[in-house]
Amino acid sequence: MLTWNEFEKLASSCRSCRLCEKRNSVVIGRGSRETGRILFVGEGPGENEDREGIPFVGQAGRLFDFALEALEFPEEVYYIANVVKCRPPQNRDPAQDEIEACIKLLRQQFLLLKPKIVVALGSVASKALISPDAQISRVRGQWFDKGGTMFTATYHPAALLRNDGLKHDFYNDLKEVKKRFFEGFGA
Repeated sequence: MLTWNEFEKLASSCRSCRLCEKRNSVVIGRGSRETGRILFVGEGPGENEDREGIPFVGQAGRLFDFALEALEFPEEVYYIANVVKCRPPQNRDPAQDEIEACIKLLRQQFLLLKPKIVVALGSVASKALISPDAQISRVRGQWFDKGGTMFTATYHPAALLRNDGLKHDFYNDLKEVKKRFFEGFGA
């Protein structure tokens, strides 16, 4: 298994797919590496994330942070990453071959973090992490045990910016994640 430093070097030099050609940054993740037992996974970096090298720093990220703060998620229990580490052009969804090329990096993060809960944020992450035919409207809020790690899905925070009606479900999904984590695994 790699160390975090080895992983960062590997990710920073990755040229496994065409997304590396126009990236400014390889966006690895943010949060607690040592105690982050909840892993939130989005689809890929947007323009702000590519510029800053940190996931979820744009408007959707601020909304996500606000929800985590409102629910009093302790920062030491979670880590945030993406399925792909480089920005797809024009913020399009990552293509399947890009996901397949980059998923090995997410698997390395998984091995380093050893999360108890993985939350797929949106359709792309749900398909990559739960099932290739997963539809967010059908899998959100459900729980899947994969080798002792619990997986669930909810809407991507960017979807909440486009559809205010999703905020209630998103908030309740995060509330359930927090409840299951603290009741099932402790801090």
